[in-house]
Amino acid sequence: MTKGVRTLALAAALGVVFVPTYAAAGSGASPASVRKQIESSMVVSGRIDIEPDGSVSRLDLDHEDQLPDGVIKLVRGNAMQWKFEPVERDGHLVKARAPMNLRVVAKKLDNGDYQVALRGVSFERYDAKDPTGLGTINMGPPRYPTSAFRAGAGGTVYLAVKVGGDGRVEDAVAEQVNLRIIAAEGDMQRLRKAFADSAIDAARQWRFRVPTQGAEADKPFWNVRVPVSYALSRDDPQPYGKWVAYVPGPRQPAPWSQAGKNGASFLPDTLAEGGVYLADSQAPRLLTPLQGG
Repeated sequence: MTKGVRTLALAAALGVVFVPTYAAAGSGASPASVRKQIESSMVVSGRIDIEPDGSVSRLDLDHEDQLPDGVIKLVRGNAMQWKFEPVERDGHLVKARAPMNLRVVAKKLDNGDYQVALRGVSFERYDAKDPTGLGTINMGPPRYPTSAFRAGAGGTVYLAVKVGGDGRVEDAVAEQVNLRIIAAEGDMQRLRKAFADSAIDAARQWRFRVPTQGAEADKPFWNVRVPVSYALSRDDPQPYGKWVAYVPGPRQPAPWSQAGKNGASFLPDTLAEGGVYLADSQAPRLLTPLQGG
């Protein structure tokens, strides 16, 4: 089991909004049972230098002054021990620099302490002007689901989108839906579906600029990941360097994606919001465990 850092002080309360009138009889597990599933997390971003042998020589964290000292120590202590599949260009092993988005998760234990651990990481790059990647032409926002609005629910949908050669969306699925509310399990399932359906409906109308150069240009379709956040306030749903509480949803991989392409340590909810990410791109592949390996 992954070792945690129990002495880490959390910077924000771990409570999630509870709507008692939303839980209905016969909805499955009670809100009290669902409460035990609560996690708090933050996404730490930066850049990592990978040597030709796959070892890590440098890690630069964004806005390090905004991160808790315990998180910095946990991330640096593990990242500098990572080992990657060596990066090859034109038949030669080369040094590479990649962006990093890493999710750090805190979960309350039965004894009142908190276990803090590295949950997932992404090294996917997003550059809207890069001709070797996808860009956006039209990405209209989704409608806020009426049922979620009435319940006061917020959440984030992590979409997988299949983009065809003409830049139109051929298919879309919600790989994961994290909720910022507590209700009975049956109501939580309905809220996840409402958010997922809303995001998928919007995604089917999106248009993308497809790659025109590089290894991605000749593919018959592209697998894209897009985080879609729903919030009732104008506050950033994932402020940098702050703990955000939520109830994580189950994960459902897209049927057309290449399972395991991103490595065992990748999870959809490690992707930073506001980006469009090629899921099967040539991002560096981590070979070792995220933590304690």
